[in-house]
Amino acid sequence: MPNSAIQILQETFGFHAFRQPQDQIIDSVVDGGDALVIMPTGGGKSLCFQIPALVRAGTGVVISPLIALMHDQVAALRQLGIRAAYLNSSLAAEAAAAVERELRAGQLDLLYIAPERLAQARTQELLSACSLALFAIDEAHCVSQWGHDFRSDYLLLDMLPRQFPGVPRIALTATADDRTREEIVERLQLGAARQFCCGFDRPNIQYRITQKNNGRQQLLRFIRSEHPRDAGIVYCLSRRKVEATAQWLQQQGYTALPYHAGLGAELRRQHQERFVREDGVIIVATVAFGMGIDKPDVRFVAHLDLPKSVEAYYQETGRAGRDGEPATAWMVYGIQDVVKLRQMLEGSQGDEQHKRVERHKLDAMLGLCEITSCRRHALLHYFGEQSPAACGNCDTCLTPVQTWDGTVAAQKALSCAYRTGQRFGVNHLIDVLMGKQTDKVLQFDHQQLSTFGVGSDLDNGQWRSVYRQLVARGYLSVDMGGFGSLRLTDRCRPVLRGEEQLALRRDPVESKVRKERRAAPQLGVADQPLWEALRACRKQLAEAQNVPPYVIFHDATLMELVTYRPASREQFARINGVGQSKLEKYSEAFLAVIRQHDDGGAATAGGDYAAWTEG
Repeated sequence: MPNSAIQILQETFGFHAFRQPQDQIIDSVVDGGDALVIMPTGGGKSLCFQIPALVRAGTGVVISPLIALMHDQVAALRQLGIRAAYLNSSLAAEAAAAVERELRAGQLDLLYIAPERLAQARTQELLSACSLALFAIDEAHCVSQWGHDFRSDYLLLDMLPRQFPGVPRIALTATADDRTREEIVERLQLGAARQFCCGFDRPNIQYRITQKNNGRQQLLRFIRSEHPRDAGIVYCLSRRKVEATAQWLQQQGYTALPYHAGLGAELRRQHQERFVREDGVIIVATVAFGMGIDKPDVRFVAHLDLPKSVEAYYQETGRAGRDGEPATAWMVYGIQDVVKLRQMLEGSQGDEQHKRVERHKLDAMLGLCEITSCRRHALLHYFGEQSPAACGNCDTCLTPVQTWDGTVAAQKALSCAYRTGQRFGVNHLIDVLMGKQTDKVLQFDHQQLSTFGVGSDLDNGQWRSVYRQLVARGYLSVDMGGFGSLRLTDRCRPVLRGEEQLALRRDPVESKVRKERRAAPQLGVADQPLWEALRACRKQLAEAQNVPPYVIFHDATLMELVTYRPASREQFARINGVGQSKLEKYSEAFLAVIRQHDDGGAATAGGDYAAWTEG
C-alpha cells in the first residue's frame, strides 16, 4: 500500500490530482486535526476521510446513517484493493464476529458502522481495544434539529472526544446553512476544528420550476422528451401518491418502483438495489429515499410536490448528476402544496420555536419558486455564497420571466378573501371571483357579494397563480384549522389602499428549455457502438460480482476510454479512475472490447492521443 496521500490518490484511486481543497483537508486530518467539511454532492467528500485512513496507522471508523450506503461504499473500496468492512444488522452473527476479529487484528483500513451501534457499550469497548486512525461522521447535518434529515442517534456522537481522545474527527455534509453549521460544531464539539466550506454550486444541474397543472402529464412530457431511457428520482409528499405515481408510470412503459417507509424493509431493499444496479430505473419516493445514494448517473430529479425547505430541495436535487454530466432538477408546485405543508407543520410535535424556524424555511422555498431572477444565484445566496447574477442554466435564465401589473388583480383577490370572512380556500374564492353559482356559493349567499363575478377577465389558472404568489410573498397566510382558508396579513394593507404596486410573474406556457440530450454526452454518433459495448462489458463484470456497474467504472471513465482508446495496459493506466487494483482486474477485458471496435487506431479516436500518452 503506498504511504503518501498523492501516491494513494494516483495508484489506488486512479486520479491524477486532488481537487481543491481536498489536499488541505487530507493534510489536516493526517496531521491529527479535526475538520468540518461542507462540500457539494459529487465533490469528492469520501476521499477526504478515506485517504487519511489509509495514510494514518490504524482503522478509520466511518459513521454512516444507512445500511445501503455502507454496502455500496464497502463494495467500491474492495474493488480498489482496500480492506473495508461494515458492522450492521444485515450481517449474520458469524459474519459480524469475523469482521470484529479482523478489526482487532488490525486487518481493516476502514470500518463502516451506524451511529446507534457506536452508542452501544460493547462497540465502544471493541473500538477502545483497537488502533484507530480517525472517526469520519458522514451526513453530519443529521445532528442538527434544524436540519432536514435529523437523526436523534447522531446526538450521541458528542461522546467521541471523551471516549477516544486523540483520535481525529472529520464531519462531512453537502448541505448546511449557517445555523445548521453552528449546531454541528456545538453538538459534535468541533469548536477547534478547521472548517472547509467548498461551495454549493452544481453547475451541471439545470434547475426548472413551474406551476402545477396536471402534474402527472407534465412529468410524463418531461421524461418522454428529455430523459426517456435515463435513471431518475421522482419525489412525492405522501406514500399514497408515491404508489399511484409509480403504478401510473409503469402503465406508460417505464420501469418505475415505489419507495417509502410504509413498505417492508425487504421490498425497499430490492427496489433500491434495482435502481442502483439496473439502467433506466425510475424510483418514485418520499423523502425517506436518497440520503447517501452513490449512484453517479441519475440524470433527473423531479418533484411533484413542494419540498419543505431550500435545504431539503438542494439535498434532494443534488442526487442528480453526481458524475458531473448534465442533469435536470425539475419541479411543479401549486398553492395546495403550501396548504398541505403548513398543515403538516402546525400539526407536528415540535415546539413553537421549531415551528417558527420551519415556517421561515418554507417561506424561503416559496421565494425560490416565485423568483423572477436566476434560480441558481438565489439558491447559492441562501447558503451564503456569492455567484454571478445569471447562470445561464436555469429556467429563468434560459427563458426570462415576464411580469405584469397585478395590482388590481391582487386587490380583487384580497378583497374576495376578506368579504367571504377569511374562511375559505382558493378554489371557492376563484369561483366567487369568476361568478360561478356553485352549490357552495349559493349556500353562503356569496353571489350577493360585491366581489362576485369581478374576476371574469382572468381564467382559473391565472387566478390560481395570483393567489399562489400572494401567499408566497406574505400578503395572505394559510389558516391551519384544517381547511386551508386564506387570511389577510398586515402586509396587504398598502396594496388594498393603492399605495403599493405589484408586479406579478406571468406563468409561462410550459415548454422544453433544454436541448435534446445525446445518449452519451460529448460522444459523436461514430463512437456510440464502442460506448454501448463498454457499458455492456461493465454490466457483465458487475453482475458476475453482484455489485452495481458504477463500482467497476463510472461513466466518466468509460467516456475517456472511448475518447482516447488505449491500446496497452500502460495507456489504460493513464485513464482517470483506473488505479492499480482495477488495472489488474479489468484492463484486459476492456482493452479487448476497444480492439474489436477500433478500426483506425487510437490516434484517430482521441485527437491529441500522442500528447496524452506522453504527458
